[in-house]
Parts: sequence; structure tokens; C-alpha cells
Amino acid sequence: MALLYSLCCVSFSALVIVALYVSPVVSTSRRVLGDYGKLENGFRVTLKHVDSSKNLTKWERIQRGIKRGNHRLQRLNAMVLAASGDSAEVQAPIVAGNGEFLMDLSIGTPPNSYSAILDTGSDLIWTQCKPCTQCFDQSTPIFDPQKSSTFTKLSCSSDLCEALPQSTCSDGSCEYLYTYGDYSSTQGVMATETFKFDSVSVPNIGFGCGEDNEGDGFSQGAGLVGLGRGPLSLVSQLKEPKFSYCLTAMDETQKSLLLMGSIASANESLGEMRTTPLIRNPSQPSFYYLSLQGITVGSTRLPIKESTFALEDNGSGGVIIDSGTTITYLEQAAFSVLKKAFILEMKLPVDPLSSTGLDLCFTLPSGSTQVRVPKLVFHFDGADLDLPAENYMIADSSSGVICLAMGGSSGMSIFGNVQQQNMLVVHDLEKETVSFIQTQCQNI
Repeated sequence: MALLYSLCCVSFSALVIVALYVSPVVSTSRRVLGDYGKLENGFRVTLKHVDSSKNLTKWERIQRGIKRGNHRLQRLNAMVLAASGDSAEVQAPIVAGNGEFLMDLSIGTPPNSYSAILDTGSDLIWTQCKPCTQCFDQSTPIFDPQKSSTFTKLSCSSDLCEALPQSTCSDGSCEYLYTYGDYSSTQGVMATETFKFDSVSVPNIGFGCGEDNEGDGFSQGAGLVGLGRGPLSLVSQLKEPKFSYCLTAMDETQKSLLLMGSIASANESLGEMRTTPLIRNPSQPSFYYLSLQGITVGSTRLPIKESTFALEDNGSGGVIIDSGTTITYLEQAAFSVLKKAFILEMKLPVDPLSSTGLDLCFTLPSGSTQVRVPKLVFHFDGADLDLPAENYMIADSSSGVICLAMGGSSGMSIFGNVQQQNMLVVHDLEKETVSFIQTQCQNI
């Protein structure tokens, strides 16, 4: 099945894909989520893309995101190799790190404001702290724990200290080393502090006070907020079983949202909710693994073995959903089948010399204002996700191409944030499910 889409020119010579066939219908009314000032109800935080403050076109943002995504994919594969014992190197435990979205928060008493990278692929909350032996430049003052009346070091016997992948004990205090997949790292002392999210203050949040922070990719923010499934993450520490986010398209002025606690699923009436179970990987307990059973392009279910996306006994393979990776990466055998299906369905010449950084691009017809693209459905366990065309096709008039916003991977597959844009994605850690509601983020 093909859908007809119109292409209308906008600023920076970009093209917008606008669906003429819209499904499903969603409400356009704005809904009240409740009293965010009460922690038992949760709170909401505005997110901004890491490139939002830069004077870039959507296409340039996509290309920068693809480069970061490729590096992140390499980090994830390094983690899997290390955990499965296939890596020849002896190294410290490593985690994913970095991400594509920033959140504003405050730490300490009195509060110190800063921006941190949101990361659903790791657990630790950390920020740079004085005195720094190695710190990168940040736009806000580095947190000075001596000036906060609520800063308390964690003991070596604390649960959070024991949950760290690597820690040492010094004078009874817990010291940590957290190493990311590209060998960036943060090192310092574990402590508790009062954090403020929007107007909500939350005491006794465990975090890493980083005095030695090295590597690329951290400079967009002054630290990270981990939202993984492990005990160190924000969602686990708040004892709130749910969080959700709605990520806007990169060229939209509307900002993305993070919802924590009971309000994370308060928008279930926005549209049809499609729910799929989470899978646990003992070797990578922080990641949100999903069961992908197949893919449909047009009206054809692709001939991909279901085992292609299976999680192996050694912890390799599988599919994770990740807000910190820009495009979706599929195991290479499956991606090759997908590419062939799109080439057959698009009925446009393939551009073999595209410099976009994407694997599959087509040449746009000269002067064309419309183009047909095939439907794309991801068949998760219990949830068939029919994606809007703008969630998988990206067009650019300056180079005269329209491209598939997906790539190939060796081993692990990742469902990226372009495919998740303008959806409320609800993570329920108690029920161990992920749910999708197609909507517009401004309706939340």
C-alpha cells in the first residue's frame, strides 16, 4: 500500500512531507494533567534538542544526529562485546552515555541551575563538581557542594554505592568511576542532594559529584540524567513506576516533554494506545528491550526471520528503544531486505552518490510537489506501530533527494527517536511495558 504525500518548500531549502491520508485521528484539545507540585502525582519537564540553539537546517541537524548515533551504536556494541566476554580487552564496566535531548534542573540549597543530557540508555545521575581536577567547559557555574546545605556524601555500605558498576571506599565515603562506551568517563564522590524539576523539589536524590570528567559529547550539558531501568536512575530513585516523553520533530519550534510519575500515563485518552512488553537482558539491565516480530512495507510483510531480532543467550542481539539515538538501526540482514522493499515500492531512481549520511536515498522528480511513499509498520509483540511518513522519510530540495531515515547494524537493533517523534511513549516499569500513542506534543 502506498500513501500520497505532498512536498511543500520551506525555509533553508528543506522539504516537509505532509500526509494526505491521516490515521489515526487524534484529539486537538489541550488536557490538564494534574497538580505538578505534588510529587505523588509526578511532574513534567521541558526538553530541548542538543542542536536547538544552533542556526542549522533540519537536514543539518539530522546529519549531526546521524554522526552521533553512529558513535552511540559503536558504544552500545562495545558494551555488548564486553558483557558477553567476546572482547579481548580487560576494561572497566561501560555504559551507553550521551543523548539527543537536554533537560533543565537545579541542584542544591540554594539551587544551582544547569542543563543535563537525558539518557534512557544509562542510569547514573551526575554533574560536574568543584574542586575539579579535570572538567569540561559548561555554560553555567560548576556546582560547589561546600556552598549547599543539603549535600551529603553517601557511605560505602549504601544501596546506591553497591549498585555502581565500579566503586571504591575512601574515609567511609563512596567514590565512583562510570565509564561510557567511547571511554569517556566521570569520576568522583557519590552523594545525595535536593534536585528541583520545574517547580518540584525532590530531596535525597543520589548522584555522582564528578571531579574528573573526560571525553567527548558531554559539553552540550553539565552532566547526565540517567533514565534506565537500574536502581541508580532518576525513575528508580523516585520510586515512580512510570515516565513518558513526547519528542517533537527537529524543525519544530514546539519543545519536547518529559513526564514523570502518575501523570506519565494521564494522556491515554489522546488516542489509541498500543502496548508491548519489555524484555529483560541480564547482561544489559538498564536498556529497554522490545520484542520486534516483523516489519511491513506497503502491503507486504517482509520475509525476515523473527529470530533476526531475538535477544541471544549471551546478551547480544535484540532490539532496544532509545531516545538518545537519532535514527533506527536494524540488524544488517533485516535492513537489506527493507532496503530492497523500499526500492521496489518507491519507484524512484536510487541516488548512489548521496552525501547525506543515510544508506538509502532517492532522486526527487524535478519540479514535483508530491511523492508516493510506502506504508511502514513495525510489528512489536502485541503492538503494530503504523508510522507516519515523516517519521521515516526525510526530503531535501537543495540536494534533490528523499531518504529513508534508517540504517544497518551488526547485532543490536535500535528504535530511534526520529521514528518516535510526535508520539507519547510511556514506560511503565511496574508493568514492564512500553506504550505508544500517536499525537502531537503540543496537545499534551
